[in-house]
Amino acid sequence: MLGLVWVASVFYVSLTSSPPQPLSFWQVDKFEHALAYGLLMLWYCQIYRQRRSRVLLSLLLIGMGVAIEYLQRETGYRTFDYADMLANATGVMLGWTWARTGLGRIFACLEYRASRKFARV
Repeated sequence: MLGLVWVASVFYVSLTSSPPQPLSFWQVDKFEHALAYGLLMLWYCQIYRQRRSRVLLSLLLIGMGVAIEYLQRETGYRTFDYADMLANATGVMLGWTWARTGLGRIFACLEYRASRKFARV
């Protein structure tokens, strides 16, 4: 469920006329694209652990990034950018790579710790 909320949030932030600007430096939006898609992929890699599922997931997320760019072009107030597509795809690949490290269990560890904390209360 949280993953779907995250996907919906990416759509909203990508298509709103005045997106939040938490950081400010040259080409920061490429970093934000890569980070958002990387964390999305990392999240879903913890749910879908088989290679075949991850391949499909990566294609879906990359496709989502491409689709959002075309939707942005249609808004009239957002811009279409191939570099954003590349940043999104790079993020997906980074997320898959992170999932193969200790980060691949981070959300499960956080959930476990939270459940133990609430069990003590």
